[in-house]
Amino acid sequence: MKQIIYYVASSLDGYIAGENDDISQFILQGEGVEKYKSDLRNFKTVIMGRKTYEFGFQYGLEPGKPAYPNMEHYIFSNSLKIDNLSKSVNIEKISIDKVKEIKQNAETDIYLCGGGQFAGWLLENNMIDQLKLKLNPVILGSGTKLFGSSTTKAKWEVKEIESFSDGMQILTYYSQ
Repeated sequence: MKQIIYYVASSLDGYIAGENDDISQFILQGEGVEKYKSDLRNFKTVIMGRKTYEFGFQYGLEPGKPAYPNMEHYIFSNSLKIDNLSKSVNIEKISIDKVKEIKQNAETDIYLCGGGQFAGWLLENNMIDQLKLKLNPVILGSGTKLFGSSTTKAKWEVKEIESFSDGMQILTYYSQ
């Protein structure tokens, strides 16, 4: 069974976006971002929540199109409705059984793109196997939390720390 890897940018205080989904304080270019882009080539499947998929619309993503051209997409939502989906884009009702099915059938580990609420739900259901934090040297103070409103407690073991000259670190943790 393949692993779900939550690979996400975070502030020092645990936010994946500021107020109104603002990501302008995050490092958007440089060595750390290039490492992240390179790592994405290892995935053939991406899962995300509705809000994360819709977030891409403001950056030119067309509804129904894939956010990552070379990946099979599963957008989890009980309310999203889009006509004319590309054949690599699937909208799924929120279901642990569906997540398990994807883990069972995926060719590679699975990229959990976000967002916080969806990741929190997966955490509550013990479905996240690995956490890769693109830790940005900023404090946002408010916004979207790494695991949304989840209050689930979990232990993680650090496996790797990569530091970049732009101040970003990529921290890799495994679920215990």
